[in-house]
Amino acid sequence: MATLQRIRNHGVFLLVIVGLAMLAFILGDVLNSSSSYFNKSREYIGEIEGQKIHYTEYESAVEQLTEVYKIESGRNDFDEDMHAQIRNQVWQMLVAKYTLQDQGEKIGLDITSDELFELCAGEHPHQLITSRRAFAGQNGQFDHSLLINFLASIEVDADNAEQAASLKQAKNYWMYWENAVRLTAMQEKYTGLLQHLFTANNLDAKFAAQAKQTKVSVDYAMKPYYTVADSLVKVSTSDIRKIYDERKPMFKQTPNRDIAYIEFPIVPSEADYELAEKAMQAIEEEFRTTDEVALVVNSNSDVMYDGRSYSQNTVPEAYKEFAFAKGAKKNDFMALNYDEATRTFRMARIIECGYSAPDSVQLKGIAAAEGEEDIEYGWFTEADLQKNIAEPAFAGKVGSRFTVNLGVEDRTFEITGLTKATPKVKLAIIEREVTPSSKTYAAIYNEANRFVVENQNEEAFRAAAGEAQMEVETANNLQKMANKVADLKTSRAIVRWAFNAKEDQVSDVFECGDKYIVAVLTATHDGEYRDFEDVQATLRYEAVNRKKAEYIKKQIAGAKTLQEVAEIMGSEVRHIDELSEDAYRFGTEGVEPAAIGTAFATAAGELSKPVKGNQGVIVLVPADVQRADAEIDLKSEIASLNARTSYSLPYQLINNLEQNADIVDNRASFQ
Repeated sequence: MATLQRIRNHGVFLLVIVGLAMLAFILGDVLNSSSSYFNKSREYIGEIEGQKIHYTEYESAVEQLTEVYKIESGRNDFDEDMHAQIRNQVWQMLVAKYTLQDQGEKIGLDITSDELFELCAGEHPHQLITSRRAFAGQNGQFDHSLLINFLASIEVDADNAEQAASLKQAKNYWMYWENAVRLTAMQEKYTGLLQHLFTANNLDAKFAAQAKQTKVSVDYAMKPYYTVADSLVKVSTSDIRKIYDERKPMFKQTPNRDIAYIEFPIVPSEADYELAEKAMQAIEEEFRTTDEVALVVNSNSDVMYDGRSYSQNTVPEAYKEFAFAKGAKKNDFMALNYDEATRTFRMARIIECGYSAPDSVQLKGIAAAEGEEDIEYGWFTEADLQKNIAEPAFAGKVGSRFTVNLGVEDRTFEITGLTKATPKVKLAIIEREVTPSSKTYAAIYNEANRFVVENQNEEAFRAAAGEAQMEVETANNLQKMANKVADLKTSRAIVRWAFNAKEDQVSDVFECGDKYIVAVLTATHDGEYRDFEDVQATLRYEAVNRKKAEYIKKQIAGAKTLQEVAEIMGSEVRHIDELSEDAYRFGTEGVEPAAIGTAFATAAGELSKPVKGNQGVIVLVPADVQRADAEIDLKSEIASLNARTSYSLPYQLINNLEQNADIVDNRASFQ
């Protein structure tokens, strides 16, 4: 299991980026197992192209993906945002899997066993395999022999329980990548098939080449909309509604809610401060004199004592002056004090000082078996390493080796570098943050609950909040699957409440991290499109610009020359040299496609009609259109056009497939 150990080592020391393919193992194993158990229940979290997804199936996938993330990242401290990301990734991969599976069955598209073998272990494996560090040789490049050795190693029979566990871990690792390759290859085969239907033809190539070669020089004058005072135009509701009707497809929505809420911060009371201070005072003398420093610290402090050495660069700022004071000696004591910024009582004691040691060590893992390679881990501070590695690493010399037990097996390290020794100190620290007591929680909860009882609608809610000088926050366009409200911690329950409440209803009290929250449902939006009233303010800007365009056009209606137009506009005549037909921008004026089209549609030397542009009204006079006579290389032009779409088209094809799939998403009822 030498290669498996390489995987473990990289899992301990390197943060591996987890992509969407990580779900492949889960989908290949969890989602296709225990079907007899799943069929016993009627609770489904959703349905994708006729494939029902059971809640326990989904949750099992979420739990296993969470474990994979932990292994790959070496972390266990995932916050709620990370958990939400994992849950969404599981669902998105389910969608990708079953929509592709459905299309594959319709058109006879699949990845055969032989294809999968070649993609995973053949002479030219898929990039997902060749990019794995576990199969990289000493030069950092993919080594096919390491892959073959690994595959052979996971087919042996286990001699004991420990080896069986290692084999299972290795097989799961391989299953994960094998299924990742299967899914990715299926996507590549599907999009590759359809991409041939979207290729440019000779006519496309001809038009594209001519557009690049066709150019015109232009004189123009422009009056920006912002130079016209808003008071000079009048916009009615019907003007804005006209734009709304034109753009209505843009306002398609999924059901959402608007809420308002107030916060009741859960902060310590005066009694909590007094209690914390007395507790620290009670152990101050013992901490000053005890020989059992680790026991006293670890029983009373938020900062555990592990015998770590601090330098001036690594010691917490609050203790630097004390720990490295001139004349500092063993058992010097920092008396109890309080830090307002962190709401923390603290004191410290010097356990050892007057010695020097390196700040960082460079380590190399020594190969455990023949055919295995040494692993260069890089540089670490003492805090980066677990204690049983840090102690011998910082106590040794460059070139020396030491062996430690990592739980599964012993691992030998070589010290390949040490920074220059600097003064160090061992410091014992007792810190205790003042936190709210259960009595404080109860008192604040009762205050919030009383607010709910006394204010049962939005009008009373806002009036009472105003009297209490409490800020009313809003959260609009709250989606059914939102993991939280704004930045409120653990606030998923508020989202669930909002989709089950009625407008004007005030919620019960929600505990969201260090706050109690009371909310009121201010609006429900279940229509297919956003209401006109919701977007009216946004559309008003465009309606005003339309009126300003009409105003400007009336001002210049009698002008016969471009110079006259410029004078009336209060502008100047500007020039664009060789504006191409396929241009994206109109000189320095930005994106103005109507002006570009007008430049080529107007006869040379003639004054154009006023153009309502994105930023203002433009009037122009073009010169003769210049058309190059260069021979068109149709084959090269087609290749160029296809290259433009080669990156985005596969994504668009998969996205279109999923957007048009028959999907029922009931996750909101389970989360």
